[in-house]
Parts: sequence; structure tokens; C-alpha cells
Amino acid sequence: MNCNVGRTEATVRMFLGALMIGLGVIFQSWWGAIGVIPIATAFIKWCPLSALFGISTCEESAGKA
Repeated sequence: MNCNVGRTEATVRMFLGALMIGLGVIFQSWWGAIGVIPIATAFIKWCPLSALFGISTCEESAGKA
């Protein structure tokens, strides 16, 4: 699995995931559990949906050729 989630996208995913979980708690709904998905994809820096569509926001390392 190659990185396809960049730093900025990972930050946004973490924020939205936490927001979804928080709204699930506030409204007492299990739908908030879906917020775990964007948090997990931000943590592992890989998103299967982005891979399927060939999208990558991951920055290349400066030392790589």
C-alpha cells in the first residue's frame, strides 16, 4: 500500500472523523461510528477509494529520486 493521503488531507480527515463521532454521541446515533473510517485512513495514510480512482495527495519525500 503506497501513501495516497497527504498531511493536509489527513488533518481534515481527522477533524471530520472526530466531528462525525461527536455528532453521533450528541444525537445518540450509531451513525457516528462511521467517523472511525476517515480517522483510520488518515492514520494509515492510505484510502482505498482514492486508490481506486488513482487520486493521491501524498507528498513525495525530498530525498527520493
